[in-house]
Amino acid sequence: MPGQPLKALSFDLTASLSSLSDRFASMASLPSLPKPISQNPPFPTKPAAHSHSLNVIPRNHLFTGHVLLNFQHGSFRAREMRVIRSSNQTEAMPDYSIQVSDVPLLTCSEAIERLKTYRENQHGKQQFLAMYSSIFGGITTDPAAMVIPIDDHMVHRGHGVFDTAAIKDGYLYELDQHLDRILRSASMAKIDVPFDRERIRRILIQTVSASKCKTGSLRYWLSTGPGDFQLSPSGCHQPALYAIVIQDLSPFNSKGVKVVTSSIPIKPPQFATMKSVNYLPNVLSKMEAEEKGAFAAIWLDRDGFIAEGPNMNVAFVTKEKELVMPQFDKILSGCTARRVLVLAEGLMREGKLRGVRIENVTVEEGKKADEMMLIGSGILVRPVVQWDEQVIGDGKEGSLTQIILNLIIEDMKSGPPTVRAPIPY
Repeated sequence: MPGQPLKALSFDLTASLSSLSDRFASMASLPSLPKPISQNPPFPTKPAAHSHSLNVIPRNHLFTGHVLLNFQHGSFRAREMRVIRSSNQTEAMPDYSIQVSDVPLLTCSEAIERLKTYRENQHGKQQFLAMYSSIFGGITTDPAAMVIPIDDHMVHRGHGVFDTAAIKDGYLYELDQHLDRILRSASMAKIDVPFDRERIRRILIQTVSASKCKTGSLRYWLSTGPGDFQLSPSGCHQPALYAIVIQDLSPFNSKGVKVVTSSIPIKPPQFATMKSVNYLPNVLSKMEAEEKGAFAAIWLDRDGFIAEGPNMNVAFVTKEKELVMPQFDKILSGCTARRVLVLAEGLMREGKLRGVRIENVTVEEGKKADEMMLIGSGILVRPVVQWDEQVIGDGKEGSLTQIILNLIIEDMKSGPPTVRAPIPY
């Protein structure tokens, strides 16, 4: 019976594996095995023709717990082992033999065709319009070809940095600011760049031009490049640059959202201040928020001060009508957040704001603020109406938050040349 000690395991072994009998006999004092997988199979099963015969383990089989794996002819079969328990009664356990899969060996053209089919069957809210890769040295508009080598150290070691610039009405918004930041991040991550700054800038603009995208986003990466699967990038042939143009079909949303305090540890300043591809803490923080019915989770730094969201900065409007942001020394310096600080100076001249401050903000101060907002290139400016159980202000989208959002949108449409790079289509 389940839960009683295991008395013996009975196998009809071939002569080449007869030495295993003593090993199984030594297991007599072990507790009973877990619930057989046959009671809850992980994949569809089909009973074999001789389900009551004892199982034979030939040389090309591997015994793993309850499952016997048979590796032959490019495929494998899973077979359930029978167990004799202490009641001296053999349980009637079905003998399964399943052909799980036959893995084909594909030619290059066949693999590409399957990639095309895969892409054609994906119907997400984002469309990938063009990609540049320094590996093949050009731009492609075929989503099936928008791939990165598996031995690129950015893929299997996370040794890469990235950034994103918005495309608005045929202009790249704050391209130079984002480009400066990715180069700083690359330096911090000890990644050599494959080209000088001006050539990278031209490549990014040409990629957007080839995409014909007028409104979307441009994301780009610098990595140590492909070479091997070692830890050190010393075997990488050369650093790599990748860029992709994304058109998001999701409607823009400026409705107020709820946030929670993140329980996921924040990155240490050395890694938080660079925009690397190591985003697992950010992902887990975002997932935690979604599991609690919130839009984002807010990180606190190690001293308990408000830090940032998973991919956005935070800001507050105090009861004294001052705009306050956390300091950037321990978090990512947001390009959009810094642009908000510049535009907020105009609000001070108009008397709508009494001041702008960058300083440490406590959770208590943040939750007592009149307004709270999230700021980032993807969301622009998003009002926060609740943090944990605390309602922010009157629980409605703040008026100054809306004004700041409108300022950013207008800046994207008609700002100075320092923040708008034209695309020659």
